[in-house]
Amino acid sequence: METTRRTLIKTLTWQTMGIVTMTFLSLPHTGSFLQALTLALTASATGFVCFFLHELAWNRIGWGRRSNMEKAAR
Repeated sequence: METTRRTLIKTLTWQTMGIVTMTFLSLPHTGSFLQALTLALTASATGFVCFFLHELAWNRIGWGRRSNMEKAAR
């Protein structure tokens, strides 16, 4: 099991890679580094919120989960 700190660091490095990638992919389309960075940050923030809401919704769905009793039986 991972520590919370490790998970947080992995999340931050993943998000940073995504922002850098999106900035350089959108730079030719915008012609401006600031606009490209703004687009990347906006997309990242939107994705973060959408993923969080997606996870909240899935936490309410029991389909595909195993109970602790089923796990122990294996």
